Amino acid sequence: MSSKLIIALDFPSAEQALNFVKPLSPHSCKLKVGFELFVTAGPDFVRQLVDMGYDIFLDLKFHDIPNTVAAACQTASNLGVWMMNVHASGGDIMMKAAKQALIDCNSSSKLIAVTVLTSMDHSQLKRINISIKPEDQVKHLAQLTKESALDGVVCSALEAKLLREEIVSDFLLVTPGIRPKGIEAGDQKRLMTPYEANKAGVSYIVVGRPITQAEKPLEIIDRINHDMM
Repeated sequence: MSSKLIIALDFPSAEQALNFVKPLSPHSCKLKVGFELFVTAGPDFVRQLVDMGYDIFLDLKFHDIPNTVAAACQTASNLGVWMMNVHASGGDIMMKAAKQALIDCNSSSKLIAVTVLTSMDHSQLKRINISIKPEDQVKHLAQLTKESALDGVVCSALEAKLLREEIVSDFLLVTPGIRPKGIEAGDQKRLMTPYEANKAGVSYIVVGRPITQAEKPLEIIDRINHDMM
């Protein structure tokens, strides 16, 4: 059974990331490369992780005019990544262009969209003139994503049950903001444990610091995989 755990490689250098990855196994986790690591290590590092057998989630959250995002997605797919994402707030025309670009190049990469960042709560949404609750904004953007033929969304696990009731089961729900019991929340606002997230119907969970900064990361990985079975 493929692991539902995606580890966020939030490291400032390729060397540090590789030192962390060496004891791991592609069977026990997938890996996420985000802005910080991609900027410092570049596409060759992503290719290196792919060559090591890992499914890579390239988390760059593309958000631009449709042609630019479409071209970026095609380029990302050439790295052999398993999954990439765009911002759903870029609109349906942008998302459809991105999806069509992957179809045109016969890519098997999955394309998902970010709904509402898990660091955003209701008060922060109001600061950018979005008056509805986070869960309502997530529901709206998830439906727009589904209509645009993408594979799924990034959302908080707290909204997963709601989305499962609204959208068919093969639609991927990828959830950051996951913290095992006893781990500090950090800058995340809308949280769940791995067990709770699995019960809520998530497809994959993204976990960073609780694993990458743990004294015994392999033990945390095993515990999370057990909770997600």
